[in-house]
Amino acid sequence: MLWYACMKIPFPSGSALDAHSAFLERLLGVEFPMKISELARRTQVSKETIHYYVREGLLPRPRKLGKNVADYDESYVNRILLIKELQNHRFLPLTMIKRILRFQKGSPERESILQMHPHYFRPVDQLLPKEIVGEEAFREATGLGRKWLARMEEWGIITPELKDGQKIYSQDDITLGRVVVDMDRIGLGPKDGFDPEALRHYKDMFREIVIMSHRYYMEGALGKLTPEEYA
Repeated sequence: MLWYACMKIPFPSGSALDAHSAFLERLLGVEFPMKISELARRTQVSKETIHYYVREGLLPRPRKLGKNVADYDESYVNRILLIKELQNHRFLPLTMIKRILRFQKGSPERESILQMHPHYFRPVDQLLPKEIVGEEAFREATGLGRKWLARMEEWGIITPELKDGQKIYSQDDITLGRVVVDMDRIGLGPKDGFDPEALRHYKDMFREIVIMSHRYYMEGALGKLTPEEYA
């Protein structure tokens, strides 16, 4: 700011300030803090919503610069965008999102799982059977190969029940099987730097995101159906 004053150049604001800050960050290798007004503008959420996220533990408390002034960094932008993604496209309530956010920091595999696309939770999923009997029928319904089905069961991701010597796969298992089959297409394949064996270590998070997203979507979708559509 002193440099601008000495050179008698107007200090940038708004989008010009964003571009200028981004340039200096790249040039100097440092990250400049932002005020809540800029954070609200970049994430398209209100200041009140940001304060609420902080109070509820969805965002960490920012560094205080004064009694009514705090600053935020780029991590707040990414975290708020993730909250909006999980809320608007994964159909999850904030209580569930708070639990998922605990997994946000960590390996690339963790972050990749959190970025799963929402096309698995479309209305067509209403047509999925509630259960499937037998491995062959399950593999036919999901497209999952024999080797990968055995691996997913070994890792505790797909968890059929055994009744009268037959494996019974739930609708949750069907949804998970379809996600695993299509992981390459949604950017969770080896070519994208994702190690499929990471599912073994993050199986609880993976199951929770897929299953809860599907359930909350179904509850919301079914609540909007007319009696004729429901029939």
